[in-house]
Amino acid sequence: MRLTRVIITVIVAITTAIGANSAKKVEVAPSYAWRTIEPLGLHETAPIDTLLYNYYQKSVPSEVSTAYSTTGNIGAAGLDMIYFDREQRGQFFFKDALAAWVPSQRTHCYYNTRRPMTMLSYNTGGGQMNVQDRLKAIFSGNVNSKLQIGANFDYIHAKGSYDHQAAKGLIWGASASYIGERWQLQAFYNHWNMLSQENGGITNDLYITDPAQLQGGTSTIDAKSIPVRLTSAHSRIVGGEFYMNNRYNMGFTREDIGTDSTITSTFVPVSSVIWTLNYHDDKHLFINNKPAEAAEYWENQYLDNSGTRDRTTYRSVTNTVGLSLLEGFNKYAKAGLAAYVTHELRFIGQTADTMAISGEERPAGLTPYPFATRMQEKSTQNLLWVGGQLTKQQGRLLNYEATAKFGIIGAAAGEIAVNGHVDTHFKILGDSLTLSAYGLFENTTAPFLLNNYISNHFAWQNDFSKTRRFRAGGRLRLTRVGTYLNIGVENIQNYIYFGENCMPIQHSGNVQIFSAHLEQNLHAGILHWDNKITYQVTSDDKVIPLPTLSVYSNLYLLFKVARVLDVQFGLDCDYYTSYYSPGYQPATMSFYNQREIKIGNYPFVNVYANMKLKKARFYVMFTHVNQGLIGKNYFSMPHYPLNPRKFQFGVSVDFAN
Repeated sequence: MRLTRVIITVIVAITTAIGANSAKKVEVAPSYAWRTIEPLGLHETAPIDTLLYNYYQKSVPSEVSTAYSTTGNIGAAGLDMIYFDREQRGQFFFKDALAAWVPSQRTHCYYNTRRPMTMLSYNTGGGQMNVQDRLKAIFSGNVNSKLQIGANFDYIHAKGSYDHQAAKGLIWGASASYIGERWQLQAFYNHWNMLSQENGGITNDLYITDPAQLQGGTSTIDAKSIPVRLTSAHSRIVGGEFYMNNRYNMGFTREDIGTDSTITSTFVPVSSVIWTLNYHDDKHLFINNKPAEAAEYWENQYLDNSGTRDRTTYRSVTNTVGLSLLEGFNKYAKAGLAAYVTHELRFIGQTADTMAISGEERPAGLTPYPFATRMQEKSTQNLLWVGGQLTKQQGRLLNYEATAKFGIIGAAAGEIAVNGHVDTHFKILGDSLTLSAYGLFENTTAPFLLNNYISNHFAWQNDFSKTRRFRAGGRLRLTRVGTYLNIGVENIQNYIYFGENCMPIQHSGNVQIFSAHLEQNLHAGILHWDNKITYQVTSDDKVIPLPTLSVYSNLYLLFKVARVLDVQFGLDCDYYTSYYSPGYQPATMSFYNQREIKIGNYPFVNVYANMKLKKARFYVMFTHVNQGLIGKNYFSMPHYPLNPRKFQFGVSVDFAN
């Protein structure tokens, strides 16, 4: 069955690629893509995902990062353990665990393709009991040189390698952009519905490390037959984001007289009025229908000891209005300068709490209510910031951007956020050298849900102080020799994290993190060896645990067959040193610190053949080929083993019409 699927997939890829390129080629302007940068919608160049290199990696959950703590399944919860790559905790912390799969304003791409483009990909693997499927499509088309419309679709269906680990995800959206002389618009709406079974991890790690000890001498075991701690629990994240950035340019018309006495008129923008609207709507639902398992897994049952149905909602409406003096309207305007005001309304809803909190009316068997008064079911926050931005994006030698924001009303009062970077580019010894420096300082209020939360198994009321962060660092890139270096340091005070009891706590002291990340690509003829190495040091690993050394190494041959088929054939490996990795709490989709079990010191190896023919990419791959050959302690987190060996394949076609 799997062989048939491989053959069909490859045939479809080849015939589609040939068909897509059989028509007479028409010269068109090159396509490009961009993302928007908060708060005023500046553009940042983004890649278009049509490259051959490492396409196969998108179907391996543990390769989201060189050090990734995951429950094991594609589309399920995970945490990036490379600290400088990790997203900051959001207001709706449940969704943070799905950052690798759920789109956001920071990751959404707009395309200008001149001619319609549809990129369709299908990735699959495993057998009937542990199949993993992902179907993804991106469409973009230009109505004219200024107006573009787009759509995206992403469907994940993965049964998981272990029992009660299935995940489903449906993500869809639409977008549009209009880039005119005076008016510019960028807008999108994305919706997601992510469902994950929560198995709580396996009941005994010996099923992985020494199954013979549990099975009377039998040293092999089917992953699906390993007992898990929860068999009737699941989490669902449902939400949407609408984003719209408008910019209206004001300026003057300049007339130029050509050598043939013809007069051309050019609009020169001088200033802009900007309005950005961002709307979020999120819901987290956790359900468990087996109270006996719940009583064993969780210490507390605050609302119902016959089952759990926790529901938390979050909505926010953010409006930003800005005025900008533009860079480059005359020779003295070397930089752009902007001022803005941001207003946000937040609406938080929590699980309905209908039980009496004390006295004879409180049902027997429930945990004593932890607070003197009932937790508020609905809450509202009204916040206001003012800020400014200084930018230079058109320089040949030096470019920079700096943004500052100050909170003045509501929970934002007293907040400060300042960040920026400066970049320079020049030639050295025939190579292109890019040097960058970056920094940030933040003094931010804790998210409402980390201060106030009620559910069946967890309840807390906190009054956390503001968290202060200072980060500084630099980057170096040498294009021809394939070198990239990023060195940075961060000091964080009043850091909030989930402790060993899975409750949020605040560390009042300072924690320093030093990080050095090196990427070095080497090659000799068709032989390539690409490496990513990250060295991290944390001054307090009880507060911020990190693997000290993380390595991704990829050794492969890159060549052509019959001058038309590009082939990348090789093996890659993820490895990180052992450390006290975070644990995972299913009821809150949070990662908590623990000091009992170390994870790591295990290589995860894949063997693959990655190919590209015209507009089609396809691959075949064996993941975790070293299972049982180099140690058996292959865990991503305590009680959550990495996926066992699996055969996978996929295809991606770029239909450029």
